[in-house]
Amino acid sequence: MAQLLKLQDYISRYDQHIYEYPSRFIRLKQQNWKHAKSLFDEGKFLTLPHEEVEESEEPKASLFQSIKGYFQKENKEEVEELEEEDVFLHPESVDQDLHVYSTEPKTIEDAKILFLENLLEMQIKWASSTAFEISNVDRRFYHDPVLRYLLQRFPDTYLILYKPILAVRKATVEVDIVVLTPMETWCISIIESQQGSVFQYSKDRFWTELFQDKQKKIVNPLLSLNRMGNVVQSLYEANGLDIPIKRILLSRNGYFDCPTPPYGVELVDARSYDKWFEKARKSVSPLKHSQLKAANALLRSSQTTAETRI
Repeated sequence: MAQLLKLQDYISRYDQHIYEYPSRFIRLKQQNWKHAKSLFDEGKFLTLPHEEVEESEEPKASLFQSIKGYFQKENKEEVEELEEEDVFLHPESVDQDLHVYSTEPKTIEDAKILFLENLLEMQIKWASSTAFEISNVDRRFYHDPVLRYLLQRFPDTYLILYKPILAVRKATVEVDIVVLTPMETWCISIIESQQGSVFQYSKDRFWTELFQDKQKKIVNPLLSLNRMGNVVQSLYEANGLDIPIKRILLSRNGYFDCPTPPYGVELVDARSYDKWFEKARKSVSPLKHSQLKAANALLRSSQTTAETRI
C-alpha cells in the first residue's frame, strides 16, 4: 500500500517528519495486521456501535459490498500481500484502531479488506492533520477512485503527492500526481473517460476523444504533464538532487492514437497497462535516502492551509 505524503494543500505529518514517517507507516501496517488477524482468529474483533459510525449516503452493508467487489476484481494483490509480510518489529502505539471495523467481517478475506479500508482512512488523517493543526478535508477524497487506486495498488515504498500545490519562483501551481519510487520520480496524469475511448494525439492545444460514433475536443493533457515535470525538475535542481524523472500519461481503459510517442513521455494505455503495472507491483526496493530527500524538497515547496486544533 503506497503512502500518501501530501493531499492538495492540507497539512501533513510527513511535512515535519519525512525521515521518520515512511518507515513508521510500514511498521504500523505490519504490526497492526498481525494483531488484527490474531483477534479475528480468536473471534475477538471489534465493530463500532451503530451510533458511532459516520452517516453515509449509502447503507454500510451496501458500501462494504461495493468495496469488497473492488478488491475482488482489481485489488487482490494487496489483500494477499498482508498474509505474506514478515512481522519482526516490536509493537508501538497508533492513533487509530485499525482492527475496529465498521461492519462485521465474516471471513479472513473480509477482515483484510476492512483493515485496508481503515488503513486508507488513517493515511488521509495523517495527510491532513498533526498534533496541533488540522486541515478541512473534502469528503470526496475518501471515495476518490484514482486516489484509492494509487494507494491500494502500489508498494509501501512508493510515496505519493496527490494534486499538491507547489510553489516555484513565487508562483504556485497545482499539479496532478507525483509518485516517488525508490529509484525514480513519476509525474503522472491520468486521462480516462468511456471504456474503449480513443484519444487522438496532436501537438496543438486540443486532442480529439473518439467513442463509438461520437467525438469531442479535450485539452491536450501533455500541457499540464510537461508543466508538472518541469516544476519537479526545477525543485530538484534547486536542492541539488539528481533523480530521474519520468512523465507518464496513463489511461487504464482507453487507447492513445499516437504512432510516435512524444519525446520524454511514456504513454501507457489499455494495451500496455498490465505489463507496466505488473512491473511496478513487483518492485522490492527498500526506501532510499535520496527518495526521502526528494520528498523533503517537494514538501518544503508545497503550499499548506491549516488551522490550530481547538
